[in-house]
Amino acid sequence: MSVTATPAGLCAFVDASPSPFHVVHTVANELTANGFRELSESQPWDLPAAGRYFVVRGGSIVAWVETGASQPFRVVGAHTDSPNLRVKQHPDLTSAGWQLVGLEPYGGAWLNSWLDRDLGISGRITVREGNALSERLIRIDEPLLRVPQLAIHLSEDRRGVSLDPQRHVNAVWGVGGAPRSFLGYLAEHAEIDPDAVLGWELMTHDLTPSAAVGRDLDLISAPRLDNQATCYAGLCAFAEAVAEPGAATPVLVMFDHEEVGSQSDRGAHSDLLPSILERIVLARGGGRSEYLAALSGSILASGDMAHATHPNYPERHEPAHQIEVNGGPVLKVNQNLRYATDAVGAGAFALACAQAEVPLQRYVHRADLPCGSTIGPMSAARTGMTTVDVGAPQLAMHSARELMGARDVFAYSAALAAFLTPADATPR
Repeated sequence: MSVTATPAGLCAFVDASPSPFHVVHTVANELTANGFRELSESQPWDLPAAGRYFVVRGGSIVAWVETGASQPFRVVGAHTDSPNLRVKQHPDLTSAGWQLVGLEPYGGAWLNSWLDRDLGISGRITVREGNALSERLIRIDEPLLRVPQLAIHLSEDRRGVSLDPQRHVNAVWGVGGAPRSFLGYLAEHAEIDPDAVLGWELMTHDLTPSAAVGRDLDLISAPRLDNQATCYAGLCAFAEAVAEPGAATPVLVMFDHEEVGSQSDRGAHSDLLPSILERIVLARGGGRSEYLAALSGSILASGDMAHATHPNYPERHEPAHQIEVNGGPVLKVNQNLRYATDAVGAGAFALACAQAEVPLQRYVHRADLPCGSTIGPMSAARTGMTTVDVGAPQLAMHSARELMGARDVFAYSAALAAFLTPADATPR
């Protein structure tokens, strides 16, 4: 694992990870290559006093370093999923002489941004092998699908087309009156029997590579920055914490399904994080009381991307809280707890930024606009840990293509690394 986060490293990470399952695969490969051991949740854990471990649950992953000491936790959290267009269960459609693949928006996808793009397919399928199931990752980086825009001459309003998610986001992938089996094509690509495919979670991804852009190449244009920029920065920060441990047990958790509410077997509202943390304490020889004591002194940084002030829409932002790209990490506060930040968590992250010698920006959403949320409030409620919501600034959140500052990649990771390695645990 590279300790230093770089723009090129972020671009490579994003391009390697078109789906949540590929994010986990990318992270797990990095961890394994650096001496981490994967544990199974279905097996007892008989662990030595010190070691490096991780657990995978679908599109989510938890990693930690065990020193054997009775320490509180410092947790950096992120999410692996991003808004996109996903394949329906009966995807084969025809209309007006075109062969279509039925797609459905996932999360708050900004639908217009997905039009007229060359799209690949990624995700996972389950395959029958005798009377057992196996899981396969799928990735096709070919211009397979395209959701065509309506010609301006046919639009009722030439300023823009209003899209119906049921009718207007199906993708063309051929011509002719008889539909071709989309799943059959995927099975052929994966060299498996089409009849053996029993389940799938498949999604589209933009094929344009991530890149540094702008006059001075100080911006990054990429898909899925929300929230793979945090996954990458968090992984680099975790690598630094592994190399230079502090007074707390460093933990990295990446959840799936944040964009649709986190209420799944592997989302932030699940038992994933609290159950793993409790098993860590049990493996140390502690019990329920020791687990609860560890939680009381622990802090979680919920990392998600933040809204930079948009130059074409400055009136959509809180006037007293302007956020700049390449201006440093962002502390996010909402009085109605759409973000979980309180004074203790804010202080811990502000201290981490000072120790990392990076500037800190403070974000508040306009009071007359609905505010999005994160894994922070749910994680705080599920664990009882002090939680702070943080991020890196970006434009075009939830678009198929997003924009952030190149210098923020390192600053964000450096702040998270300092957060993971406190000299002293923060008291409650």
